[in-house]
Amino acid sequence: MKIDRLVSIIMILLDKQRIGAQELADKFEVSPRTIYRDIDAISMAGIPVRGTSGVGGGFEIMPEYKLDKKVFSTADLTALLIGLTSISGMIRGEELIHALSKVQSFIPADKAKDIELKANQISIDISPWMGNIDIQPYLEIIKAALQENRLLSFTYIAHHGIKSQRTVEPYQLVLKSSHWYLQGYCHKRKDYRLFRLSRISGLQILEKTFTPREYQKPILNFAEMAETLQSRIKIRIHKSIIDRILDFCSYNDITPEDDEHYLVNFPFIENEYHYDILLSFGDKCECIEPLHIRAEMKRRIHNLANLYKN
Repeated sequence: MKIDRLVSIIMILLDKQRIGAQELADKFEVSPRTIYRDIDAISMAGIPVRGTSGVGGGFEIMPEYKLDKKVFSTADLTALLIGLTSISGMIRGEELIHALSKVQSFIPADKAKDIELKANQISIDISPWMGNIDIQPYLEIIKAALQENRLLSFTYIAHHGIKSQRTVEPYQLVLKSSHWYLQGYCHKRKDYRLFRLSRISGLQILEKTFTPREYQKPILNFAEMAETLQSRIKIRIHKSIIDRILDFCSYNDITPEDDEHYLVNFPFIENEYHYDILLSFGDKCECIEPLHIRAEMKRRIHNLANLYKN
């Protein structure tokens, strides 16, 4: 019997005049029999729940047990609903269902339409447009391992395609820049590592548990480091890709050259990731300077062209 579910049912009963067993069962994804057992437990705890049968029947709590819902403002409830509904799209589970039910139970009837309208004005969808179909089930596996302090085993593909088998103590799920990561203590490296879920395969939750050690949170803000490593290069772009360029810099970095082209003061670090960004713009982008980066782009384009000669 889940305490969270019992609390959520109490909150719903405090809010509603009457609700049926089947409606509760559907909301919490359990059987009506389970709901009846939950209602018995709530009654035994001293909360007067009464049931009525027939059409329009269901469970209800005596009116004097109604809760004062003024503890949360309209803005508070709207913010909570936006946050919970956005994350529930990717991470599913009973705890989120219960949390949503609790928040919804605080919404006064005369404010319901206004709060629903305001909550719908902002939509946060963190699910990808397309991509690795394993991410969703992997999130559920990792979440279970986090809750039970169980080891995870998986194959990981690191930089340059290097593949290795890892056993990891999971400590945190991280969503950063639309990508999911697992922060954990890697037994192979004997240190904390941040693993990108899209590079994980064969993820398994092991029976073996672990005693949590002193946790080191991952460093997720690289702004200062990027400023140290970054330089600015000059590129010429066709106007057709200016929308893509604006994902990496601002309008202040762009000046018109002629009716068809722009010159861009482009942020750049000399690594594979940033060279791949330039290459992704195809023939709509030309590196002007510095000359050594222009030469490296020519070399990479030459190698790419050689792949298609035959």
